[in-house]
Amino acid sequence: MILLIILYPTLKIGKLHFSTFYFPLLLVAIIFLIFPFFDKSELKDALFTNTPINPLKILVLFLSISVLSIGLDKSGFFSFLASWSIKKVRQSQYALFFFLYLLISVTTIFTSNDIVILTFTPFIIHLAKEGKFKPLPYLVMEFVAGNTFSMLLQIGNPTNIYLSTVFGVDFVRYFEVMAVPTLIIGVFSIAVLLLIFHRDLSKPIEHFDLEVKKVNDPFLMYVSLIHLVLAIICLAISNIIGIEMWMITLGFALSMSVILIVYSIVKKKNEIGLIYKKLPYSLVPFILSMFVIIMAEDGTGLFGWFASLLNSIENPILEGWAYLASSTLACNLVNNIPMSLMFSRILDGNLVSVFSVIIGSNLGALLTPIGALAGIMWMSILKHKGVHFSFGEFMKYGAIITGFMLIGALGAVSLIPLFI
Repeated sequence: MILLIILYPTLKIGKLHFSTFYFPLLLVAIIFLIFPFFDKSELKDALFTNTPINPLKILVLFLSISVLSIGLDKSGFFSFLASWSIKKVRQSQYALFFFLYLLISVTTIFTSNDIVILTFTPFIIHLAKEGKFKPLPYLVMEFVAGNTFSMLLQIGNPTNIYLSTVFGVDFVRYFEVMAVPTLIIGVFSIAVLLLIFHRDLSKPIEHFDLEVKKVNDPFLMYVSLIHLVLAIICLAISNIIGIEMWMITLGFALSMSVILIVYSIVKKKNEIGLIYKKLPYSLVPFILSMFVIIMAEDGTGLFGWFASLLNSIENPILEGWAYLASSTLACNLVNNIPMSLMFSRILDGNLVSVFSVIIGSNLGALLTPIGALAGIMWMSILKHKGVHFSFGEFMKYGAIITGFMLIGALGAVSLIPLFI
């Protein structure tokens, strides 16, 4: 998987492009399913019974919320908001930097880090070209902000959804626990970014006339925005209304799809087709393959040994620190989604440790491109846009930024018991 990410990330067949990173995982999963490596009944129960660890529910939830977010992006809403606002605060690079950091962080909270990467990366490259300043500080800032504030809400990252669901944490309780830790880590993120890029940001911006982008499709914008806001409100009260989160997001995705199908027929514009074309379908074989592999590995005793090592730490704070550090590193060995699947088998139910792993699953994306799918996607967009940023450069910045932010994360983990 790692070699494919570095050397051959995409496969082109005609006009179709496929991500290759999940191919070896899919092959191994098929081998495990064909041969008697483990008890298949547990896998059958996990996939076809009503359990909180059902990966199909997680996939439906994340893909459904992506439909709403991508619809909003396709309408031109984010590009309009960014370009309109930047015209107001472009007097200095510092003002531009802080504003973009705030805008990206807020956007991440209500959509996801993947949507931010897809939306803002091309926009920042265009912005830097127009203003004749280096895009790197802003691109790194975008990636850091997107993978920091993705931990604030349950829907910000598939790993948040999976781990919190497995351990019975609902939408509101998740936010109550993660609000303060996310803000603390956010402060550390902006501090380390300013330390690294202050020389570049101190240079003036040459005059440029940034054209305010128009909303491509106002109807699509309003439909997407209303559905996204209502979905988030319903997720917040899911325990009260007694409906599972995946059913809520699926319902809103289907509602929006029906409206857009009718709209597409009337206007002869295939808006719904464009939205579904952009969905992160590679998540499906990736998560299901890793789920099979992790279940097979669970029978070897490896996870039990690692669990006994971490869970033997009697102090819950120190245990949380150990889980934070190990999960952050593990993301960069197997990616953050497989890491979450693995650690769900290791965690003993101590919520301090559960939230520590959730933090690690988000921060782990910053160390290397392997840490998360967002990193793979980000590097691919940069290459496509002609911005040189090598694997080694990613690791250089990633080591400094992740190391500094882990200090803040350790302090944040220490405060988690106050909110549980």
